[in-house]
Amino acid sequence: MKRFTEKVALVTGGNSGIGRATALAFARDGAKVVIAARRETLALAVVEEIKKDDGEAVFIKTDVSQQLQVQNLFNKVKKIYGRLDFAFNNAGVMAPMRRTDKSTTDTWDEVININLFGVWLCMKYEIQQMLNQGGGVIVNNASTAGIGGLPGSAIYSASKHGVIGLTKSAAAEYTTENIRVNAVCPGPIMTPMLEELFGVKPQMKDAFLSRIPMNRFGTPEEIAGVVLWLCSHEASFMTGCSIVVGGGQTVIP
Repeated sequence: MKRFTEKVALVTGGNSGIGRATALAFARDGAKVVIAARRETLALAVVEEIKKDDGEAVFIKTDVSQQLQVQNLFNKVKKIYGRLDFAFNNAGVMAPMRRTDKSTTDTWDEVININLFGVWLCMKYEIQQMLNQGGGVIVNNASTAGIGGLPGSAIYSASKHGVIGLTKSAAAEYTTENIRVNAVCPGPIMTPMLEELFGVKPQMKDAFLSRIPMNRFGTPEEIAGVVLWLCSHEASFMTGCSIVVGGGQTVIP
């Protein structure tokens, strides 16, 4: 039996990696899926994949760091479906691996604007819609870097610490209004983003792998499974939680 029949799920950054896997998983479980992303060609390919499997999906081109584009996203969601049951705020970028003294303000602006401001901005409109309809579930994509620190990733880590703070605060604000807000904290997951990093710095692959007790990288589908579970009735007593999915990795020293 499909868990999310007649429900509407939004996935930001749903064109690749964890977002793509989660969009496909929502569709297989019966949800109508809205994919919001910047790269149109990749996103439309995911929409077509869902439709070929008899699912329903739409793509709305969106840069989550731009308020007018985010407003347009939620206006269109309301016009098309009239509601929003689940939101996975997944859109994000990595920063170049540099020590703090070598980092740039341009990197700070890009990473914080997408990874943190973008999550807050989407949450703002998601919560407004969910308040109007009587509830919903939000899952934010944080990281194990959001509960620890990784040398060379101060800006990225700061953005993900912020996502966890947003998650906990929003969860506390809307507990009595049937809105649950949780975060998933992936460890190293083999996505195109991580593959790109390893392509530039091959030595990082062994360095990342050495920190994972299971001695393997995770898959996007493994994160998608946790996201859907957090949206399901089985997790109905959970809000304000940050769930680590890191192959035994709990905190980055």
